[in-house]
Amino acid sequence: MSQPNDSELEAAAALPFPTVRDVPFTAPISWVTRALGDLKACPIPSLFYGFCFAGMGLLITFVFEHAYEYTSALTSGFLLLGPFFAMGLYEISRRHERGEQCALTPTLTVWKRNAGNIGVFAVVLGVVFLVWARASLVVFALFYTDELPNLSGFLGQLLAFENLEFLLVYFGVGLIFATLTFAVSVVSIPLMLDRNQDAISSMLASISALIRNPAAMLIWALLIASLTVIGFLTFHLGLVVLMPLIGHATWYAYRDLVEPLPAK
Repeated sequence: MSQPNDSELEAAAALPFPTVRDVPFTAPISWVTRALGDLKACPIPSLFYGFCFAGMGLLITFVFEHAYEYTSALTSGFLLLGPFFAMGLYEISRRHERGEQCALTPTLTVWKRNAGNIGVFAVVLGVVFLVWARASLVVFALFYTDELPNLSGFLGQLLAFENLEFLLVYFGVGLIFATLTFAVSVVSIPLMLDRNQDAISSMLASISALIRNPAAMLIWALLIASLTVIGFLTFHLGLVVLMPLIGHATWYAYRDLVEPLPAK
């Protein structure tokens, strides 16, 4: 992991702590609407990232088709890491907002702008992913009583509400990890990309945004979950469009939730 140099540390230290704003509970609808505008204006780079998300989901499902306890952990863990992988989408929205060209190439290396702090955040999400993957396997071992099914068998059991105890525990544990990830990532990476903010302040600002706007954040989380489920129900193909939509909307969530820096 690259380390920030002295000038980067001094610049980060000079930044004030982000001021979080209150937003109406309907704000997430506006974020998605504006995100749709970015998707229409910059379709090629946006859909590139969408295909990356869908491709990873399809690859995981294919490789672990007959060991679904691993598939579920890796797929949901992949979504836990979504804010990190969506950096390019944030940059597309940032460039479009500024009237700059919506090119793919500059977004591929955008992490270099604040590599040290983005690296710290990536480590945090990586640790959460690893703990969740282990917890997922433990839940399978303790509560799943039938022979492990393939993908179609697992979905069939979900629809039939079999193994109810397993389902309740599994999704309950998953909700804990999802809430933790959501809390620290609402505006973290957009802050680090836009202002070169340090990782700790960015994560604290995200938690503050969640605490100050519980209704809007609940609707935003439900929107993310709903769009993701739709993507899964289309065998990951829907993620080609829906994941870019979520990524672009996250940028506008940051714009509304965090007070801009005063003009110099």
